[in-house]
Amino acid sequence: KMTSNNSLECPHINLFKETNGIEPFRITQKWLVHCSTVEARQVRARSCICRVCQSYGGRLHTCLHCIYFGCYERQHIHKHARDSNHYLAMDLSFGQMYCFLCQDYVYDKEVEQYAQKEWAKVCRFNGWSESLLSTLPYWEPTGTELEYLKLNPKRRKIAADSYVGLRGLVNLGNTCFMNCILQAFVHTPMLRDYFLAERHECDKEQCLVCEMTRLFQVSGCDQLREEHPIQRVFLKPFSLKFYAGEKTAYIPFRLLHLVWTNARHLAGYEQQDAHEFLIAALDLLHQHLMDEDSNERGNPCDCIIDQIFTGGWQSDVTCQMCGGVSTTIDPFWDISLDLPGLTQYFVLLLRFFDGYTFIVLPQFIDGYILHLIQVRFTRPEHLGSSAKIKCSSCHSYQESTKQLTLNKLPIVCCFHLKRFEHTNKARRKIPTYISFPMDLDLSPFMASRRSVNTRDETSVDDALKENKYSLFAVVNHLGSLQSGHYSVYVRQHRDQWFRCNDSTILKASVHDVLHSEAYLLFYHKQYLEYD
Repeated sequence: KMTSNNSLECPHINLFKETNGIEPFRITQKWLVHCSTVEARQVRARSCICRVCQSYGGRLHTCLHCIYFGCYERQHIHKHARDSNHYLAMDLSFGQMYCFLCQDYVYDKEVEQYAQKEWAKVCRFNGWSESLLSTLPYWEPTGTELEYLKLNPKRRKIAADSYVGLRGLVNLGNTCFMNCILQAFVHTPMLRDYFLAERHECDKEQCLVCEMTRLFQVSGCDQLREEHPIQRVFLKPFSLKFYAGEKTAYIPFRLLHLVWTNARHLAGYEQQDAHEFLIAALDLLHQHLMDEDSNERGNPCDCIIDQIFTGGWQSDVTCQMCGGVSTTIDPFWDISLDLPGLTQYFVLLLRFFDGYTFIVLPQFIDGYILHLIQVRFTRPEHLGSSAKIKCSSCHSYQESTKQLTLNKLPIVCCFHLKRFEHTNKARRKIPTYISFPMDLDLSPFMASRRSVNTRDETSVDDALKENKYSLFAVVNHLGSLQSGHYSVYVRQHRDQWFRCNDSTILKASVHDVLHSEAYLLFYHKQYLEYD
């Protein structure tokens, strides 16, 4: 929410300043955050320690109401806030203010101006160039940007360069199926923002959500602060968290243990299915995040997993006698698509040659995945006389047609290409190459597509934008069904792709991605609506 002075409105900051003035913010910035003198650095090294666990790490915060230091990760600063009714604290690494009443980091233009002045003093004290002044995360919208915000206040474009963060994951014994899904999670923008903001708070000893938070935030810089607490005053916060580009691979042994504990069918060192792990991980995260109070009241879950991954299929059954339509909505986390096997290859070839028409096989046409969606899901299906359904309109059993359309699009749309075929006779892998586009438009498959035509041109353009996606992760399965290996391509910055093969990360081209043996495809909405 933007106020007239271009700051994020937090009424509690103004209330605090009316009582205490601006001095607590200025003193904290000068002596504890941006230390521009030897004396200030000595004060920080001597004073900044958690009053509960006596630790220098854990993202220390200081209470702005009193002289109290507590770590954020272990919730000691939160306990102090509850016990003392003090509601404002400041992060000693970043200088950001946290409001316990808003339960979020908040912004104030006046405080940021003090922070910028103190950072300038640090640059001069260390003899750094003036260009480093721009590295302070300080932003104020220009007049043009404000005009765009006013014209379109509820639309935010997901920039291509929002996909950041590269770090390998150690294979703990046939755990490549888990590593590739974790890499896809790490590169999901909204999921990344949620975990880095530490919106999840709990006191459970074994919580998968807490462990996911650690996965997103781990870095070598944090370890260095723990080992050399006095030197932490010289370590600037630009390289914190998973996105530091740490070269050593991370070992997700705690997360693997929690998955084994909560999903017994995935326990052990045998190779598992990456798609099965994806669904199990989403289900476990959903369970741990689910608000029991809201469910008791009959309200749908609004956890971050449902917000990002949950879509809705609309099933319309139309009576052939009276035209009555019965509609049901079913949620989904992914869309599984059957692949054409060898028999379907020959059928396609014969059809083309019989018609004396030369055409490239659909498997090699860009965007063939859209054809699969149409064939497998959204094409109307006549149920026949053997599957008559009682019509709610004419109250008689009649033949009907059934059609699936997308009622609600998820923020992240995951496509599962069913490469593993299990029959009574054999179990095999379907190696058919399936082409897929970098950008995907799901407008033709929406239940509301008929009503779009009646809108004006601006509304139609907005509706189409809402249904467009960009590819940001591709999970591949290499080898056979009996002996295979998973890896994943992830997108970083605009058109930079990298192949994550457990602990090894190598740069890849767009050609490598689009011609890979895709098993799971992750698409992110290009535009988001928000309140």
